[in-house]
Amino acid sequence: MPTLDPQTLLIVDDHPLFRKGVIQLIQAAPEFRFVGEAPSGREGIALAVTLQPDMILLDLNMKDMNGVDVLRALKAAGIDSRIVMLTVSDQADDLMAALQAGADGYLLKDMEPEDLMRQIVEAAHGKIAISERLTQLLVNTLREKSRPATPAEAGLTDQEARILEHLIDGKSNKLIARDMGIAEGTVKVHVKHVLKKLNLRSRVEAAVWADRVRRQQSRA
Repeated sequence: MPTLDPQTLLIVDDHPLFRKGVIQLIQAAPEFRFVGEAPSGREGIALAVTLQPDMILLDLNMKDMNGVDVLRALKAAGIDSRIVMLTVSDQADDLMAALQAGADGYLLKDMEPEDLMRQIVEAAHGKIAISERLTQLLVNTLREKSRPATPAEAGLTDQEARILEHLIDGKSNKLIARDMGIAEGTVKVHVKHVLKKLNLRSRVEAAVWADRVRRQQSRA
């Protein structure tokens, strides 16, 4: 992976001991610079607006606000941080709700510390961050819904197919626009069309679906 400047990171979680443990991991990692912590959803939103961190680790089940509601509020406030859910819930409904609200990843709190840090670092590089045991759950959930089997079957244009490839790499609209030499607003419109044609609601779902299709085609 290419070397990045240290990514600023905020953690929002209402469990003090868990928060302290994650902070210690983050502070020992050269890839990150810890900038703040919040013990509640509302405080997390306020800190995110003030600090504008590169990444936010967000708990799902907090006393004052559900993490998905916090996520929606952050998106509505125009926060451009990569937001990774960090939770104990391995339920498909929670996973899908977070991804469809715009989460950039979904990690479980019972992961080994080394695995957790590896996934967080990968998320900082734009990769999809989902706990391994949840990946198959997500794939199964995507299979259950009615959608095309391939990009061609979905009727994607050449431009939309290229954008889908960029989504697999976890790139933001800004990066896709730069790489493709088109306007960021144009990318946003194309992403919206891709999701509609694939009957999906989030970029991460699209990336997981496209990556699975690509792997199947490479084995054919």
